Amino acid sequence: MNLADLLGNLWLWTGFAAATLAQLLKVLLALIFERRFRPGLFMETGGMPSSHTALVAALCTGLAYTHGMGHPVFAVAVVFASIVMYDATGVRRSAGMQAKLLNELMVEIRELVREGFAPQPLRVLLGHTYFEVAVGLILGILVGYFSFKWFFVPVA
Repeated sequence: MNLADLLGNLWLWTGFAAATLAQLLKVLLALIFERRFRPGLFMETGGMPSSHTALVAALCTGLAYTHGMGHPVFAVAVVFASIVMYDATGVRRSAGMQAKLLNELMVEIRELVREGFAPQPLRVLLGHTYFEVAVGLILGILVGYFSFKWFFVPVA
């Protein structure tokens, strides 16, 4: 394997392109709906759409396009994608909800004990709703499809 193989890996770059587009959409959606430019959203997890889901969906779509849905590598990618999407809506979402409750509890405790208590708030946006994952899935499939339709050159 050499650097040219890595740089020419359309499956890898398609996945990263889908994730990057999803992150850019988060900033754009905040600008539209909140009327605030929040560039920090580009680097945050959680929110709409799921960039993790977009990445794995684009990868699966590219593999389906080039190898077919009966290929073992496609099956591995789908299993991997399923785990990512399950984690986004399950474990990470639950952790985010717990962080929100703990942050509320810290505010209440801080009001009771005014001096010396200054815990740092926990990150709340860790996971995704099913809708955010579904939009990430659709975005990833579209990016993967068009990327391979326009840029894939089959090796003879």
